[in-house]
Amino acid sequence: MVSRPFDLLNDALGKEALIILKAGRSVRGVLLAFDVHMNLVVDDAELTEQDGTVKKLGRILIRGDTVVIVAPSP
Repeated sequence: MVSRPFDLLNDALGKEALIILKAGRSVRGVLLAFDVHMNLVVDDAELTEQDGTVKKLGRILIRGDTVVIVAPSP
């Protein structure tokens, strides 16, 4: 049961997630870790630009103030 926002992130750990960022970018990958500032560590990350260009990035850290949405990957 999800009763707090971080419960949702805890449930997503180790699973593929879609992270929507500011400026129309999105990242898809496995959520490895997060902190209270919503900084996210994502493995096997792929960045999708607004124009549809996809770049493989590997393991990355996403700064929390750029995150708009975190959702299970479809």
